[in-house]
Amino acid sequence: MNSTDELINSLTVELKRGTMVLLVLSQLHSNEYGYSLVQKLEEKKVPIEAGTLYPLLRRLEKQKLLVSEWDTSESRPRKFYTLSDDGKEVYKKLKKEWKQISTLLDTILEEDEK
Repeated sequence: MNSTDELINSLTVELKRGTMVLLVLSQLHSNEYGYSLVQKLEEKKVPIEAGTLYPLLRRLEKQKLLVSEWDTSESRPRKFYTLSDDGKEVYKKLKKEWKQISTLLDTILEEDEK
């Protein structure tokens, strides 16, 4: 792999990292546990490694954007996450911000193609 390919890979990872919070928040309007969230995102063509997701979930919970609850009713306990009230508000504002940025980028990139 040459240096240009490595740079593109690095920048692509950076772009994806910047959108992962919004993607995860968008899926937590109802209770989800980590593995079900991985599956849900993969079904929507958004692959995410468990090693990326779980630290993100813990960070979002620490930031009070998520609330969690343990379900011990089955043989294997699972920690379920959902948006907190603050998380719902932050998600709403981030989504609005994303739409504005996306529209601006589309406009600028379309100009470049002319």
